[in-house]
Amino acid sequence: MVADLSQLVKAYDVRGVVPDQWDEPLSELFGAAFVQVTEADAIVVGHDMRPSSPGLAAAFARGAAARGADVTLIGLCSTDQLYYASGALDLPGAMFTASHNPARYNGIKMCRAGAAPVGQDTGLTQIRTLVEDWSTHGAPHRAPTAPGTITERDTLTDYAAHLLGLVDLSAVRPLKVVVDAGNGMGGHTVPTVFADLPVDLIPMYFALDGTFPNHEANPLDPKNIVDLQARVLAEGADLGLAFDGDADRCFVVDERGAGVSPSAITALVAARELARNGGEGTVIHNLITSWSVPEVIRENGGTPVRTRVGHSFIKAEMAEHGAIFGGEHSAHYYFRDFWNADTGMLAALHVLAALGGQQAPLSALLAQYDRYTGSGEINSTVDDQAGRLAAIKAAYGDRDDITFDELDGLTATSKDWWFNVRASNTEPLLRLNVEARDEETLTAVRDEVLTLIRT
Repeated sequence: MVADLSQLVKAYDVRGVVPDQWDEPLSELFGAAFVQVTEADAIVVGHDMRPSSPGLAAAFARGAAARGADVTLIGLCSTDQLYYASGALDLPGAMFTASHNPARYNGIKMCRAGAAPVGQDTGLTQIRTLVEDWSTHGAPHRAPTAPGTITERDTLTDYAAHLLGLVDLSAVRPLKVVVDAGNGMGGHTVPTVFADLPVDLIPMYFALDGTFPNHEANPLDPKNIVDLQARVLAEGADLGLAFDGDADRCFVVDERGAGVSPSAITALVAARELARNGGEGTVIHNLITSWSVPEVIRENGGTPVRTRVGHSFIKAEMAEHGAIFGGEHSAHYYFRDFWNADTGMLAALHVLAALGGQQAPLSALLAQYDRYTGSGEINSTVDDQAGRLAAIKAAYGDRDDITFDELDGLTATSKDWWFNVRASNTEPLLRLNVEARDEETLTAVRDEVLTLIRT
């Protein structure tokens, strides 16, 4: 197929409908281009449980091998398991997944050796240019000394051992834990990681099924954790964990069946990682995490660094500052000891260690990390994003009690609240997040800003 990559190659990955937007021959070209851009002699490739994933991954491997690279196929894996392989083997890697998107989608998340991200500014633009050219004119013949080899390797046990070596779970009391894998890759990784823990594991939707027969594998959408919440209550469980389709994000439900803010998890893990590093270190957080996050970081001896929304920004700041940990509102959690990459599984193990190391229920444990009330992200369709942002700034601009910054969209901060409004890069949307010291203030600020956005 002659490729139209304008809708396929995103800021951080490749993602589109199979076979309408891309197919195995195109994936083969991506494999060849990936090797040319990274100048890799060897790479590692993994894939999720989507029906199209094995074929696309195999085609990518053929393209890479044809350019002279040795390919290690690790087969079914979570995205953070692919990052583990990239880090432990010190190889560039490619993960075939479309995360929580519907079954007809698939994609590629690519990284350099040591799980360093490949995005538009770090190689993805060059890869796109090559694939567009080759899909029209054919890939140029290269005559390496010999084609690369393609071999298989299982990394699941080593991945689990690495994570378990980063969290002290020796003093954990027995816990009853419900895990909703959403028919995604958590159903593959959780049984191995949890195998020797003092956990009564209650699995939900562990069967690998890329058609997602039970619910969308996106735990940040409240409708997708309803089953988990009900099961936690029915079982009298200590907590529930929900993973997204490629199991790199983890969402937590407490013993009351209430969803836990990812900001609270970020604060909890930050405190634990700071303690593990002698009470000092830098922690990265994006600008729409709760006020609680930088407060807890400072209280535990750390230095908070605020950044834009998006994993490429988090990873760049992690590397620049030598940060020990980073967290986002979207339930992505990044660890220095995991090659600055994100792993929801490691965050989940920290939650188990914190809860199991004391006797209080999870809701009580997390109260110290969840100090304010937040709106969550509210999306509004608008025709003129820049115009609406200017109108919002003008409406609040003459108030002495408000400060502004434009690190990512527009953030307005008062002593009792803050809000951020950001434009989507791919849709005609403005995204609003509000936090306040109490529910009444939150409601008032949220409604006032939404009126300005939607007028």
